[in-house]
Amino acid sequence: MVKIFAYLRMSLGTLYLIPVPLSETADEATFTLFAKQIMHQVDEYIVENAKTARKFLKLAGTPIPQNKLILHDYGKHARQQADKSFFFKGLLAGKDVGLMSEAGCPGIADPGAEIVAEAHRLGVKVVPLVGPSSIVLALMASGFNGQSFAFQGYLPIDKAARNKKLKQLETTVRSLEQTQIFIETPFRNNQLLEEIIRACSPNTRLCIACNLTAPNEWIASMPLSKWKGRDIDLHKKPAIFLMGS
Repeated sequence: MVKIFAYLRMSLGTLYLIPVPLSETADEATFTLFAKQIMHQVDEYIVENAKTARKFLKLAGTPIPQNKLILHDYGKHARQQADKSFFFKGLLAGKDVGLMSEAGCPGIADPGAEIVAEAHRLGVKVVPLVGPSSIVLALMASGFNGQSFAFQGYLPIDKAARNKKLKQLETTVRSLEQTQIFIETPFRNNQLLEEIIRACSPNTRLCIACNLTAPNEWIASMPLSKWKGRDIDLHKKPAIFLMGS
């Protein structure tokens, strides 16, 4: 039975999870030699946005002409379709296929996780490539506990529910010494920072990592008492928030 399964996997293609730049000027710091090698060979991709995917492939120097690339749109509307079998026709026929998110690592705070889960169900080999994750980069630079942490994604939009959640996260940080990581839609970043300062203790430590890998990247980690009153503008800027002890 094991030999049969191994044979079936050998006859299938490989799904490569290809990280892409977090910022427009970070291609050289993003694409490893192996990732470029894969992108120079693979001509079929599952992507969130075809336009940006083509841009990333061009930055990686792929020799495959753009009109020869096969890009399957895995945007919001495509994900809502019940039948996703067309994403896997190439893989099931033995072709290698790349999975690219809009920015960062496929499957990490990214809907591409559904593609990866289906690949495993079908017995397709999944190979993650080395590249930037804003969540991991922010944790590395925060100075907070990197052995126990949780990514919470987006917090509730309702103010009362959000304040309640922030207090719960603060309690978890204190009781478990577990770093709490979360994000917000960029145009609401400033409001979130204000709410964190209002809802949580001045002694609670907050790290904000903004515009990671970009020339104007900045990362600051300090108690909320020192964040209060600072003139900080996070409006429409990609940022990661971390709460730690």
